[in-house]
Amino acid sequence: MSLKTLPILFLNLGGEMMYILNQRLQAQTIPEEKSTKVMHDIVGTMLNQRFMDELFKPQDAYSKKAMRTLFDRLAHASIMRLNSASMDKLYDLMTMAFKHQISVSKQPSDVILVTLNHVDAMREFVKGNEAILSQVTHVHSLIKEYYGNLTIGQYQLIRQTLLSFFQDMHIRVSIFLKDDIQLSTGRFRLSCKGELPVGTDLPGSILIYGDDGQKKTTKSFIVNESHSIPDKVGSFEIYGDRVTKLGQNMYLTPRAVNVDVAPPDAIKKTNITKEEGEKEVNQFAQAELNLLQHLITGKNKEGDKASFRLNLFNNDEEEQIAEKKYKAIREIQFDATKREQSSEISSLMDEFSINAPSSSGGKGDDLLSLMDST
Repeated sequence: MSLKTLPILFLNLGGEMMYILNQRLQAQTIPEEKSTKVMHDIVGTMLNQRFMDELFKPQDAYSKKAMRTLFDRLAHASIMRLNSASMDKLYDLMTMAFKHQISVSKQPSDVILVTLNHVDAMREFVKGNEAILSQVTHVHSLIKEYYGNLTIGQYQLIRQTLLSFFQDMHIRVSIFLKDDIQLSTGRFRLSCKGELPVGTDLPGSILIYGDDGQKKTTKSFIVNESHSIPDKVGSFEIYGDRVTKLGQNMYLTPRAVNVDVAPPDAIKKTNITKEEGEKEVNQFAQAELNLLQHLITGKNKEGDKASFRLNLFNNDEEEQIAEKKYKAIREIQFDATKREQSSEISSLMDEFSINAPSSSGGKGDDLLSLMDST
């Protein structure tokens, strides 16, 4: 397992979350002022410089439950409100979109190019806000420094760690089903045609070498699929050409996006209950969540009048049906838009409490110190 996977996982899921929220904000004709605030607040919280500096330190990837909790709180970093069914749908879309991108990537280093596509999109979402744009630039510099000189083997280990994280997730998404890239079982259909990595040869010939190591003959065979090779490699530079389209916004083309509700047993694998949270969230992940919670609860001063509810379904009726199906396995709820409820949130965090890291100077101590100093 790679210790460099967590930032890739977090940034790509976060990028997909921004695509989905942007699409739904437009579909529900939310006023531009509120939509802009939501996008800026969430990106600003997600890319907080101190949080990113800690996230990029070598460490194990979080568990599925810890990652879900992280994005549950991040989605409520602004005035937007999501009920449990919409949050479930949002996370399902995020995870399956990124799983597909990793599954169909042509070479191991594509995981970085996909990440940069998401970061590029975040830069567009916050255009005009210089403070947040500087955060995006800082994240890009971290990616280039942290991942720019890895070997093919290291890239492949990151990709394998990501695939291991997603291997039990098989949620059906209508946008994939309609494009015939996902089976009814929720597994992806991997194509044998398309672009090949730079530096490879087009299929269609077999070189046969003699005992002396010299090329002896060449045999050709018919290839039923079409292939092409890009004329350049993807760039890691801040405004470079990534070459790959993986990681770009697939919701720009108008279409309905639905998620078929999975059986209860499958839902339980990705949802959090209070008892599971107390057992599963490790101490490093808990410290990261605490920092993000502090950043979130300190931002929203408008109160309930400025908040609004976002529906990830096509209409309220669909949302109500999904809400009933998820009722028996509801996640822990909290309200991050009310400053006066900070004590309630703190009490909730206490229910997740675990033994804090010792004062010998570890990752958890550093994060908690950052919280106390703000």
